[in-house]
Amino acid sequence: MDIRDLDDLDDLEARELVSTWAAVPRWVTAVLDGRPYGSVADLRARAAALAATWTDDEVATALAHHPRIGDRPQGTSAAAAASRHEQSSSAETDDTTARAIREGNAVYEQRFDRVFLIRAAGRTATEILAELHRRLGNDDTTERAEVADQLREIALLRLDRSFA
Repeated sequence: MDIRDLDDLDDLEARELVSTWAAVPRWVTAVLDGRPYGSVADLRARAAALAATWTDDEVATALAHHPRIGDRPQGTSAAAAASRHEQSSSAETDDTTARAIREGNAVYEQRFDRVFLIRAAGRTATEILAELHRRLGNDDTTERAEVADQLREIALLRLDRSFA
């Protein structure tokens, strides 16, 4: 895809695409309101600046579209396909690590009342497990900030991949 393709999409198609980057409606609308973009760099800069304003509630809503790390994303949606692609580097792991991630997810969800979110792309299962254990030591405020940072990283990675 070329930046002109995004600029030329009708509103519904453009909204569907940008929503796969992050399902934060206010952000999607603001990103689309910036069209036309002269370059992917301009789009990325605007998307990043707008993502820095996400509220806790917006992040929580977006989390509903993310599967647990280590689970196979279900469905044929673009968001499910993106999750499968991002988790592919960590999907092949030994049973012990996979079990530890499942158990860590359960502890995390009980502690923080949300799904553990991490940018999985480029990370091994062992690295993800180490981050999960580290983040279990966070207080709620620190962890909310980390979740928002991870969601921003995922959104910008997906944006970049759309134009690669």
